[in-house]
Amino acid sequence: MHSYASGLSFYKNQPSGLSFHMFHSSCSGWVKMEGASRVLCLFLAAFLWFNAQHAFVSCALTFELQSKIAKANQEGPYLGLIIPNSFELDPLLQNPGYTASDTIIDFAGRRFRFGAIGDKPVILVMTGLSVINAAITTQLLLSLFTVEGVVHYGIAGNANPSLHIGDVAIPQYWAHLALWSWQRYGLGPDDTLPLEDNGDYTRELGHLNFANFTSNVTADSPFDNQLNNIWYQPEEIFPIDGVPEVRQHVFWVPVDSKYYHIAKKLKDLELESCINSTTCLTTTPKVELVNRGISQSIYLDNAAYRSFIYNKFEVSPVDMESASVALICHQQRVPFIAIRALSDLAGGGSAESNEADTFLSIAATNSVTVVIEFVKLLSLHSKWWSM
Repeated sequence: MHSYASGLSFYKNQPSGLSFHMFHSSCSGWVKMEGASRVLCLFLAAFLWFNAQHAFVSCALTFELQSKIAKANQEGPYLGLIIPNSFELDPLLQNPGYTASDTIIDFAGRRFRFGAIGDKPVILVMTGLSVINAAITTQLLLSLFTVEGVVHYGIAGNANPSLHIGDVAIPQYWAHLALWSWQRYGLGPDDTLPLEDNGDYTRELGHLNFANFTSNVTADSPFDNQLNNIWYQPEEIFPIDGVPEVRQHVFWVPVDSKYYHIAKKLKDLELESCINSTTCLTTTPKVELVNRGISQSIYLDNAAYRSFIYNKFEVSPVDMESASVALICHQQRVPFIAIRALSDLAGGGSAESNEADTFLSIAATNSVTVVIEFVKLLSLHSKWWSM
């Protein structure tokens, strides 16, 4: 029985097309097997062969697809444009500054569209909502294709009271703000977090105390909250130039310094301010280079938390994908920048009502306008850098 199990372990790792033949040969050689054992052996051989064939057919990287990817990479390197949703992708597809090619590659639920902005070859891919989708899509893009840099764009909420709907914010740093150590009730800022001594968690980045947001109490009334404290944590990363399985930590991920320098030249770009002849913004949209942006898989529509993160971390755009793209590019050592147009003041409070629903189209259009101009400038600077 032990030998038979070892045989299973060996054969299930064989290339498809060989498993059944090899397993059948081995079964035939076991002349001392009882009839029932031989039947079982042949059944398992057929089962393994079927599953190997099924795995081969369902595997996304078929020979045909590998050939298509290799052919596409011969036209690279590309600039990867990573886009969260269709309402942010469509304005780019319809923009005259983008020229689509005939090449489209579907892989693992993602569609990679090939084209050019000016003379810059680009790959467009939509991630879907959330940091997880964004991370998966970014890693697929960088693993499959020859990509020299990544531009991530879309709309975002706004935490910065000095910015307005329609403005396009380009942060220098991004952080994922939803990795927490949630502290046990009864413990406080002076108490060590679980696993803190192992280097797994830290109190260096600060915390949010839920009791500070208690309402309907007087100033002299004692108040507390059993939700206690959440402590913000850096991400564990494993860069390609690091030691495998030896972690590093990062919280604020910088965008590429050359990309950020180029983005400074976009400040005077004219942006859309009206949906139609009767619905316009009360301010003129502009491009703003800001210090920080944050991402989390949370749709932030709460004024108290918006004010907290702005005062604590000095963040401007708030979204659900950018930090994830930044973290993958940072680990893969690929230049990266994120461009986010503000569709609403997170939690409300601006003069406009129903901001995200009303002005989403303007924000999406403005983000595409900035991306098109950025890519053109990047292409021009790339020629200078190569000289």
